[in-house]
Amino acid sequence: YHSTQQQASATSLRSSILADDVIRGTASNDPLSTVADMNDEDIAAMMRNDNPPLPGTIMKMLPKDTFQVDTATSLMYAGLDVAAVVGSMSFLYAVVQSDFYNGLPIAGQALTVAPLQILTGFAMWCTWCIGHDAGHGTVSKSTKFGKGINRLVGEITHSMICLTPFVPWALSHKKHHLNHNHLEKDFSHQWYIREEAGDLHPLIQASYYIRMVFFPFLYFIYLFTGIPDGGHVLFYGRMWEGESMKDKLDGALSVAVSVATAGTLWHNMGTSDFAVVCMAPWT
Repeated sequence: YHSTQQQASATSLRSSILADDVIRGTASNDPLSTVADMNDEDIAAMMRNDNPPLPGTIMKMLPKDTFQVDTATSLMYAGLDVAAVVGSMSFLYAVVQSDFYNGLPIAGQALTVAPLQILTGFAMWCTWCIGHDAGHGTVSKSTKFGKGINRLVGEITHSMICLTPFVPWALSHKKHHLNHNHLEKDFSHQWYIREEAGDLHPLIQASYYIRMVFFPFLYFIYLFTGIPDGGHVLFYGRMWEGESMKDKLDGALSVAVSVATAGTLWHNMGTSDFAVVCMAPWT
């Protein structure tokens, strides 16, 4: 696996270097002659020297329309995804409320709603991706309305549908990208050396084994308890270091949206139906 991955990376890097030569105008008369003749070992050696192409170079390789954002198109997809969540979740709730469902044994109930829970969970994941883009400010690039549109879409898709406070999440996610894959400085992910796994916080060790079950385990560990970055519901920890009171109050608004949404659904559905209709698909 390692050799295959290295070979694929080397091939990708060769293409990047070729494009870099052409863009910079530093290639010879035959711009493909120098790098194209390099074998995978040569490319791998360059990789080990920490010489990947610069971000600006990669951006120049891509078509210009890659970075063009159409607000109307973004909102169309956001609307479709939100409608998919509302529709699938409403249908799931209707089934759970039906006499047919309530007349089944527990095993029969579980089998009946499982396909609908998977469908609803998929729709929720789609809205998560839209909210992720809103956190990056790429749902809309409008100079006049872009900030408000991204915030509104983020609050709906993350704070309401995924019960993840949008502003605190966007803050930690931004810091994650600033130090992506760094062993100590990365946010959102706890990287570690395998031989030192025993030194990790016990909850981090536990989260590794249950990482495929998001709720309630990882939600509680990461968002609420704030391990390892700091709380997304209660504001403490390294992710809030240097942040102003204004930023914290802004984040508190997202928390309020999530709490109000969860509380309303829980109150109206009851604990068991809330678990089946909302929590299970989210998991």
